[in-house]
Order: sequence, then structure tokens, then C-alpha cells
Amino acid sequence: MKAALKYLLPFALGVAVLAAWQITVRALDVPVYLVPAPSDIARAFADNFPSLMASLWATLQVTLIAFVLATAGGVGLAVIFSQSRMVENTLYPYAVALQVTPVVAIAPLILIWVGYDRIELALILIAFLVSFFPILSNTTLGLKSADHNLIDLFKLYGASRWQILVRLQLPSALPYLLGAMKIAGGLALIGAVVAEFVAGSGTATGLAWRIIEAGNRLEIAKMFACLALLAALGIAIFAALSALEYALLHKWHESALKKQG
Repeated sequence: MKAALKYLLPFALGVAVLAAWQITVRALDVPVYLVPAPSDIARAFADNFPSLMASLWATLQVTLIAFVLATAGGVGLAVIFSQSRMVENTLYPYAVALQVTPVVAIAPLILIWVGYDRIELALILIAFLVSFFPILSNTTLGLKSADHNLIDLFKLYGASRWQILVRLQLPSALPYLLGAMKIAGGLALIGAVVAEFVAGSGTATGLAWRIIEAGNRLEIAKMFACLALLAALGIAIFAALSALEYALLHKWHESALKKQG
């Protein structure tokens, strides 16, 4: 019963909000170009289904590629940091500087350097920059959080640095990495959308461009449909990464074991 309520309560709240939205907009006769009713949004979604799905796929591709690259690059650099304090002290401040620099400020430069004829590459690079740092910082912390007594025990039995890394440090860092991936997945989507907004060119075909296009034409219902798709995509990414986290941790890690209780 509790498991059913876990999903039924949010669903019921969503239905209630949509119903109240529909009734309020119709009762107050709010113009559709200001606040469309849910039925207007659904109609706009149905009328523009092929183009919206194509844009959704374009945004998803950029997001996934940037996320995979950020995960691979962040984990790889974190491993290097864990093995060399000198490299960490040298490079980590620059990673922090890159993280705290607003992506909106550097996106125009990236677009100019990469070129508008390779807009997809620029979008991937911007989304990568946004999602890279959480992977790097959390994985570095996880690798450093391995039990030092166990590290000493490994050394006592003659384990190499590679064996300590693979058999102790990486498993210890896995929960940190999976938590960072849930953050980075959403950030990659945000980076892809922001990049498309900054690009402001018809060569971009993602959902952000559809929002700009709909706004210029005052097709507000279509804008809401695009926003709903972006929200659904973000939720789907988070749910998929949460499922991955559960699959990898639920048999041994304390955080997942507590959820079962």
C-alpha cells in the first residue's frame, strides 16, 4: 500500500493542479497567448508532434553525448588526481574556475571558435563543460574516501597501486560517482538548452530553438508543450540514473539498503 501511495499521491496532485489550471483559465477567460489551458497545450502538442519529436531527439542526442563525455573525462581525471597530488594541485583550481564561470558568458565564444557551421559540436562542448565538474569533484572525493586502514592492509599484502585503485578505491567511489551522475545528467540537459538559446540560429533544431521560434510567433501553447517535453526528459534522465544507482548499490551499500527497510 505504501509503495502504491508513493506513486499515486504525486500523480493525484498533478491531476488536481492541471484540473484547477484548466478550470481557472476557462472561468477567467484568459487569452491563450498569455496562459494557455492544458487542453490548448495538448492540442498544440498533437498538431506539432512530428517536429517536436524531432527536436526532442536532437536535444536528447546532445545531452547524452555531453553526459557520456563528461562522465568519462571526469572519472579519468579524478583517477589521475587520486594518484598524483601534484597534478591535482596544478589542475584542480582551473577546473573550479571553469565551473564558476557562467556558461552563458563563454557560450558565445565557443560558438565563434567552433563555427556556426558545426553548431552541434558547439552545443555538445557547452553541455559538456556544464556537466563535467560534478563528476570530477565527487569522484575525486570518493576515491579519497576509501578506508585508509584497508589501503594499508592492501599494501601489507603487496597489492600494487593499480590493484588498490580497482579493487578498493573505485568501489568506494561508486556511490559518489552515481550521485554525481544524477546531478550531471540534469546539468547536461540544461547546458544543451542554454547553448541552443545562445546560438539563436535556425541551424539548431532542438527544443530550445522551438521555444524561441514559438515565442517569436506568439504560439504560447506550443512553448508550453516544449517546456513540458523538456521537463519530462529531465525526469526520465533522473529516473534512469536513479534506477542505475539502485541496481549497482542495493545489494551492498548502506544508503540503498536503508531504502529497502
